Amino acid sequence: MRLTTVIFVAAAIVAATVGVAPAARAAQWPDRPIHFIVPFPAGSSSDIVARIVAQRLGQRLGQTLVVENRPGASGAIAYEAVAHAAADGYTLGLINTSFTLLPSLSATHAFDPIKSFAPVSMLGASPFILASYPGLAAHTVQDVIALARSAPGKRTFAEAGPATLANLAGLLFNKMAGIQITPVAYRGSEQEVPDLIAGRVDMAYVTIPPTLPLIQQRQVRAIAVTGAQRSPTLPNVPTIAEAGLAGYEAVLWQAINAPAGTPAPILARLNTETNALLREPSTAEALARVGVEAEPSTPAQLADRIKTDIKKWRDVIVSAGIKEQ
Repeated sequence: MRLTTVIFVAAAIVAATVGVAPAARAAQWPDRPIHFIVPFPAGSSSDIVARIVAQRLGQRLGQTLVVENRPGASGAIAYEAVAHAAADGYTLGLINTSFTLLPSLSATHAFDPIKSFAPVSMLGASPFILASYPGLAAHTVQDVIALARSAPGKRTFAEAGPATLANLAGLLFNKMAGIQITPVAYRGSEQEVPDLIAGRVDMAYVTIPPTLPLIQQRQVRAIAVTGAQRSPTLPNVPTIAEAGLAGYEAVLWQAINAPAGTPAPILARLNTETNALLREPSTAEALARVGVEAEPSTPAQLADRIKTDIKKWRDVIVSAGIKEQ
């Protein structure tokens, strides 16, 4: 055999081996624990969602998902850890709506929200309630808009910080309705809710689980929900979109992503198993107890949601002049 032939055959073998190796590794995946990085502290709503999903997804994959809490920098610490991890299927990340706010708040993060990640699946979404104190002369979204127009800037809504989603939900409402309801800053719901009940602030965008008893006791009024569909928990309360602001949506969604370059067979299996567990009644019920409506999706649907929300919230953040805190 000529030397050139030997070299050619050897090169072909190497090329074939290189091409097959990733597929072989994907076929064996997972053969060790998977790290699931969460950008918020233990005990937070995102952490609870992550642990519900991790336990069930681990069972379906036959491996443990180790939840790692890496809070800080509005989630950027965790997001950077996922972006820079090996793209081998052994590092996943929890993301939520805050992931889509960061590009508009700072240009210094060491990751690209689109190019640095591979979307896996949505997990679920938590709508807010647009709630008012019972004495407010507004029972519908159109009433709120009319009331705000009658006294520009005089009506108020509670918020826990200028870059929080509850604040942005109110600013999006203002923007789409062409009105000015003034945000009033609070440190948290423990100060916000008593003032809402007493009428010291007119409205607030609040989460469903802790607010539901107050609605049932008529201590606050539920005007509308901020999701694209009505909440199963409050089926008689309309969405803001159907009540007059078509296209309005502001929800805290949760999802899973992976480092860019993660093998397609691994991403496909992750998506299949995640969607399957989200369709299990026990999982949907566990998520519903913390105010999250299970929402299976394809990777493409998650990718579209990320891109749409980056643009939507950039428009709100820029027009409001909000800077990173």
